[in-house]
Amino acid sequence: MGDLNELLPLLLKGAGLTIGIAACAIVLAIALAGIATLLRAAPWRPVRWIANAYVEVFRGTSLLVQLFWFFFVLPLPPLHIELTPFTVAVVGLGLHYGAYGSEILRGALHSVPGGQYEAALALNMSARTRLLRVVLPQAMINALPPGMNLMIELIKGTSLVSLITLSDLTFRARQLDEATFKTAEIFALTLIIYFLIAQVLVLLMRRVERRVSHGILQGGAR
Repeated sequence: MGDLNELLPLLLKGAGLTIGIAACAIVLAIALAGIATLLRAAPWRPVRWIANAYVEVFRGTSLLVQLFWFFFVLPLPPLHIELTPFTVAVVGLGLHYGAYGSEILRGALHSVPGGQYEAALALNMSARTRLLRVVLPQAMINALPPGMNLMIELIKGTSLVSLITLSDLTFRARQLDEATFKTAEIFALTLIIYFLIAQVLVLLMRRVERRVSHGILQGGAR
């Protein structure tokens, strides 16, 4: 147990769970960010109010308290909603970072020059065509860099799920520290693993960013 060759596989096992939680939460956060952004622009005031309330509540409260609320409070009367720790982690992270993602998307949409809307209207494009062919492609370029930063924050936020009994990377590191007292070695490895996971995500997102930019440039050339 004291050998680092034995410590690393146990940490990697926790890293696998961390990656699984992060991947599911990122997908959920992207979906929620898109839905919330659309609802916040809806013509009906009650719908806008609900979407804004979601964004403000989850941006304005602690992620840890949100996870505890889903894990400890939902099962209590009168709700009686019991979720697995994995589900709580994915839903909690997805809701929290989806609220921040909605703000990023809203800002990206507002960053598209007004002349683009006017040109699309002059060409008699429908609202759907304007959104899909003119507005969203340009907004995506502006949204990807802050979106990438938010995904990295989400990965780091997964460390909190160790407090709801999930054996993620942080949980494994704490277990090994208590068992071996090799604090420096264990947490150095933990930092390196988190860093490598984040760098893989950065590389993937930069590739997506290049493809999106290249596609828009080709479209503009035509």
